[in-house]
Amino acid sequence: MTDGIHGRWRALPRWARVVLVISTGGFLEGTGYHAQYLARGGLHAYAGFGPLPLQVFFVALVVLDPLAAALTLWLRPWGFKLAAVVMTLDVLANWYVNGAWVAADPTRLLRPVGLLPITLFGLFVVATAPALLRAARGSVTADLPVVRPPLIRKDAERQSGPDATGAHR
Repeated sequence: MTDGIHGRWRALPRWARVVLVISTGGFLEGTGYHAQYLARGGLHAYAGFGPLPLQVFFVALVVLDPLAAALTLWLRPWGFKLAAVVMTLDVLANWYVNGAWVAADPTRLLRPVGLLPITLFGLFVVATAPALLRAARGSVTADLPVVRPPLIRKDAERQSGPDATGAHR
């Protein structure tokens, strides 16, 4: 990170830093899961996960998840928007793929791995994105130098001349 990023992070409220760390952890965990899944099954690892666009999306998450994490860590406005869009699509895709077994046995939703944590994390990211965006926009100027107006001397009136127009005779 550069000094500018450090300055922006220091200017963020503590809650925003905590939320960013949690979000980044979630996105990196998702990256690891999708990378592991692809390492085991290759590009066709998601062949049984519905139509081709969903399969392509699940493969693309290997790139989209870390990209969203990096852009949010760098406090880029597009990072928060990308994170919200990626998680919205991820949750919708997972519900589409797993909807049949949830309808058949709703208690499977309560398992600590699978659809429940993806849904909760997606809601967390989407719910916190607007507040994080506002907090990050406020921190963008935190590391910029402050421009101060020139000082006006107390004896300025005496220097401007007898007619106070600034003209000297």
